[in-house]
Amino acid sequence: MPSIDFIKKEFGKEQDMVNHPPHYNKHGIECIQAIRAALTDKEFRGYIKGNVLKYTWRENYKNKNQDLQKAKWYLDKLLQEVASNNES
Repeated sequence: MPSIDFIKKEFGKEQDMVNHPPHYNKHGIECIQAIRAALTDKEFRGYIKGNVLKYTWRENYKNKNQDLQKAKWYLDKLLQEVASNNES
């Protein structure tokens, strides 16, 4: 993974590595959008839950606060999915 200094130099500003990491966006399509389109509602919710678990599990060993922010991002995404499907 490129360093923050490399990304700043290459793109002229600091990238948002939690909400919109540049390595997950090609040709205007974010990876999460492609994954959502390929999965059923139930499968996508499982994918999201797996990512919440992954980022909370590894936070103490890898990226600390950034991993917790990513876990929160996925949890917020799960809440959006539940709300959009009119579930409570």
